[in-house]
Amino acid sequence: MDCPLCHRIASGDATEANAHAVAVADGYPVAAGHTLVVPRRHVASMFDLGAEEYAAVWEVVSAVRRRLTAEGCRAFTIGVNDGAAAGQTVGHAHVHVIPRRAGDVGDPRGGVRWVLPERAAYWEGER
Repeated sequence: MDCPLCHRIASGDATEANAHAVAVADGYPVAAGHTLVVPRRHVASMFDLGAEEYAAVWEVVSAVRRRLTAEGCRAFTIGVNDGAAAGQTVGHAHVHVIPRRAGDVGDPRGGVRWVLPERAAYWEGER
């Protein structure tokens, strides 16, 4: 199998890990500290994991968040692109943990809603 995330798991460069998941630095980070949490078993979707594996992934997400918080980060965008239409470009499930910092974007309101920009600013229609 020629999966870049399987190669990352095999490389042993994990920052956090447990029996079912590892955390590795994102190869194309959008912010300093951007980390991917990857199940050890190659599956396309997080929803292909068993309950124990799924829980293990989120345990590692929490460990990554704790580490980044200890390093001074106070906000995060945490997300999953599940399927090609959602922007998944690597066919191995993974969770993005993206540290966010004050001023990294002009107006952070709406957060993940900006994946569909024309619908993101719901507050503009408020009266």
